[in-house]
Amino acid sequence: MTRQDKHLDSGRIVSLRKSAFRTCLLVGVFLLPLTAFAQQEPPTVTAAKPVVADIVEDDEFVGRFEAVNEVAIRSRVGGYLEQVHFTDGAIVNQGELLFTIDRRPFQAAFDAAKSRVDIATSLLDFTKLQLQRAEDLAKSGNLSTSTLDDRRREYLAAEAGFQGATADLKTASLNLEFTEIKAPLSGRIDRRLVSVGNLVQADSTLLTTIVTQNPIDFYFDVDERLYLAYAEDARKRGGSLQEGAGGLEVTVRIADRENNSFKGKLDFAENRIAAGTGTVRVRARFDNPDDMLQPGMFGRINVPGSLPYRGVMLPDEAIGADQDRRIVYVVDAEGNVSAKPVRPGPRNHGYRVIREGLTGDETVIISGLMRVRPGVKVKADIVTLPPEAAGTETEGTGAAQ
Repeated sequence: MTRQDKHLDSGRIVSLRKSAFRTCLLVGVFLLPLTAFAQQEPPTVTAAKPVVADIVEDDEFVGRFEAVNEVAIRSRVGGYLEQVHFTDGAIVNQGELLFTIDRRPFQAAFDAAKSRVDIATSLLDFTKLQLQRAEDLAKSGNLSTSTLDDRRREYLAAEAGFQGATADLKTASLNLEFTEIKAPLSGRIDRRLVSVGNLVQADSTLLTTIVTQNPIDFYFDVDERLYLAYAEDARKRGGSLQEGAGGLEVTVRIADRENNSFKGKLDFAENRIAAGTGTVRVRARFDNPDDMLQPGMFGRINVPGSLPYRGVMLPDEAIGADQDRRIVYVVDAEGNVSAKPVRPGPRNHGYRVIREGLTGDETVIISGLMRVRPGVKVKADIVTLPPEAAGTETEGTGAAQ
C-alpha cells in the first residue's frame, strides 16, 4: 500500500468517527425530553364524592302577573262629566265616589216621575172609593151590574197606571243614582281617561280601571308532556292539577330581584289543552302585601317537578363533554382515571343533579379536568363538598328540557 492510500484511509476513518459522534449527539438530544417526561410526577387534581341528599326537581317557566280582580269603569247613563273625585293612581275603597255626571237632567226626570206617581196615587184612591160605593149600592139593588163593572174596570186601570208610574219612578231614581259613579271594589285605580266637560256615552266610554293588588295571580303555560307529569304528581299527593294540585307551593322571581323570591301556591289549571299551542295555562296565587308585584309584570316561576327522592349532585365544572354526551372523570384509590357517562338534570342546592350514571359512592374529579384523560394516573387531593354551594340558587329545567 502506498503512502497516499494510507493517507486516504486515515481521512475516511476520521470522517466516520465525526459522523458517528454527531449521530450519538442527536439521539441524546431527542431522548432527553422523553426521559424527563417519564420521570415527571402525576398531575395533581381535586376530587370529591358527590353530594347526596333528598331533593325535589324544579321546572322553570316564564309567565305574567295578573290582577285577581280587574274592573273597567264605565257610566251606566249618558251625560257630561261634571266632577272627578280621585287622585290618579291612588288606592280606592269599595263604594268610594269616583265620578259625577251632570245630575240636572236626571233630577228633572226623577221629579216628573214622582209627580206622575202622585197623580196615579190620587186616581187609584178615587177609583177605589168609587168601586166600594158601587159594591154597596149593588148589594141593596140600587145599582145595575153594568155600572158596577164599569167602576171595577176604572179601578183596575188606575191600579195599572199606578204600577207603571211607580216603575218609571224607580227607573228615574236609578238613573239619578248612576250619575254618581262609585268604586265597585277596593284596589289601585288608574288615571282618569276622560276630562271634566266631555260627553260620556252610557255603557260605552271607558273612564278608568281598578285592579286589586293583594293577593295577585301568576299565569304560565306548560306543555302536554309536563302537564301529564304534574297531573300524575297531583294525584299522588291526593289532589287535582285543575284545583291547584292540593295547594302545591311554588316560587317566583322577578327580573330586578335576582336574590329575592316570592312564595305562593298553585290554585288552578285550565280544563283543556289548547289546540293551537298544545299547552295548558296554569295559575298560582301570591300574597302581595307591599304591592311589589304588579299586574303585567313578567316573572320566572319554579314548580316542583317531582316527588322527593335521593339525588346525586356535582358542581357544573366537574362535568365534561365527549361529543354529544356528558361525562365525569372518576379516580380510584391508586389514582387511575376512568370516564363515566352521565345524564345531568336541573340545578339544586347550587349543584347539578345527576339523573343517571352515578351512585354517589364514586370519587369524582371536580377540578383539573384539562390535565386528565381516561387511563392516566393522577394524584388526587380529596376534599369534601358542602351540602349546599354558596352564592347560588336553585334553577329549574323549564319546558325546554
